[in-house]
Amino acid sequence: MTTLLEQGTLDGTEAPATELLTAEIKAHLLENGRKNAERIAEDGNTVDFHPVVKLFTPDAGFTWLLSEIDPENEDLAFGLCDLGMGYPEMGSVSLAEIAALRGRLGLPVERDLHFEAAKSLTAYADEARLLGRIKA
Repeated sequence: MTTLLEQGTLDGTEAPATELLTAEIKAHLLENGRKNAERIAEDGNTVDFHPVVKLFTPDAGFTWLLSEIDPENEDLAFGLCDLGMGYPEMGSVSLAEIAALRGRLGLPVERDLHFEAAKSLTAYADEARLLGRIKA
């Protein structure tokens, strides 16, 4: 089994998480987070949003499809996470940790400038579980 340290590392030269997200993308992620918090308070269910942004490491095989940011903790995002080990899963992730991550060649995480979500986060997750990786 490959460890995260073998695939990519956190280094001491953290780039601010906001560099990965434009103001528009961050606002959309926060709005989704607020809508989900309201929905959970109403009836305990969640909204299955389309991913808003795709982040990836060009040299480590990590991919994130993020659909929302926690309005009470703007460092905490929710989405589909794939660390390149064949087991993508939905969950929460720290934007600061993503921004600090470097791949094998020292390259930082990037935002896919051409990503446009074609389906809901759950649909991407179902497909990813079958393929063992995110296809987006």
